[in-house]
Amino acid sequence: MTENPTPAPDVVDRATFEGRLDEVRRREKAHTHEGDAIAAARRRLPMVEVDPGLTLLGPEGPLTLRDTFEGRRMLIAYYFMWNPGRPAAEQCEGCSFYTSQIRELSPLHSRDITYAVFCQGRNVACGPADAQQSYDASLAYRDFMGWELQWYSAQPSLDALLGDREAGLFHLICYLRDGDRVFETYWTKRRGVEVLDNAYALMDLTAYGRQEPWEDSPTGWPQHRTNARTEDGAPDWTPVTEWPGGRPIVQWPRVQARRSDDLGVPEASAPGSHSCH
Repeated sequence: MTENPTPAPDVVDRATFEGRLDEVRRREKAHTHEGDAIAAARRRLPMVEVDPGLTLLGPEGPLTLRDTFEGRRMLIAYYFMWNPGRPAAEQCEGCSFYTSQIRELSPLHSRDITYAVFCQGRNVACGPADAQQSYDASLAYRDFMGWELQWYSAQPSLDALLGDREAGLFHLICYLRDGDRVFETYWTKRRGVEVLDNAYALMDLTAYGRQEPWEDSPTGWPQHRTNARTEDGAPDWTPVTEWPGGRPIVQWPRVQARRSDDLGVPEASAPGSHSCH
């Protein structure tokens, strides 16, 4: 341990280590049981009806909220933030971080659940042509990232879909279909969407955790990361000594691999002008 100046856990014998670990494991088991109880409470929540005919944009053109179920009974929709007129490396790092971890959907499909991305935008008035251009750019971003997910634009019906909830913030919303009727059964936002994550969950198992300033860590533990991109947009191969803060964003490896981050749209409008995403 002398080769690394960063503080590290105390070195103890195996019996002491296993004893301390057993204490943590008892808390982990209690945490698991509490999670089961919370899930049981979710299954007992009431639900609210939503207009099944709300319009979204899809690869084949306009479609309804009901159509996005793909015939299944349940739908989980991730509301993806979008930055119009900007290249791939400047799209939402948080949404990209979580979306990159959703790959195999067959287990969800086997339980009659569809997972889809609803690309959303700020609550700004725009015409159909603008909405279509923005959606086409978001599809190009999906392809740039190598994602194979059902991808729609929620922009045409965003006010109705989100209601009083804040647009421009990632949400995870669950729906239930009963014939032609659609109901909302659950929603969460911000850290609630960590249910999509495995990277942070794995980081939490390590000695230094996520290395973010808010964590309760021993004095001297590395905590120079954040879940926001760096101010200068430095890529993830920049040495930490030259990059004081910011976790790597998932776009940068694609840029480094020479994938074009031109999404085929004009540069963003000047501040104060109207644009949609």
